[in-house]
Amino acid sequence: MNVKQFAERVGLSPHTIRYYDKLGLLGEVRRRPNGHRYFSERDLEWIGFVQRLRDTGMPVEQMLEYARLRAEGDTTMAARQAVLECHAEALDAHIRQQQAHLDNLTRKIAWYRRQLAGETGP
Repeated sequence: MNVKQFAERVGLSPHTIRYYDKLGLLGEVRRRPNGHRYFSERDLEWIGFVQRLRDTGMPVEQMLEYARLRAEGDTTMAARQAVLECHAEALDAHIRQQQAHLDNLTRKIAWYRRQLAGETGP
């Protein structure tokens, strides 16, 4: 499939696909004789994983490191695992921080509800 078709399948713009390719996030993208990029079903799986990493807030530099290690093959499995574990720890800390913020907001909202209902107290 071409860039436009691929972009439609994964829910990204063709510009973003070209940007990811230029960065090196997509690995070895095949090209037709006319120079146009050509994507396979396997590329769909990989970009799906890249999108999940992005959605979790993984920095582009870490995604590039992971992609580079992936391209080197199975000898880098432990290193790839380490990259994911490091990110998982950072994500867990972020989630805990966001949960604390949500808890504080929930308490404040409850206070306003009590005040507006005519209750008194903290």
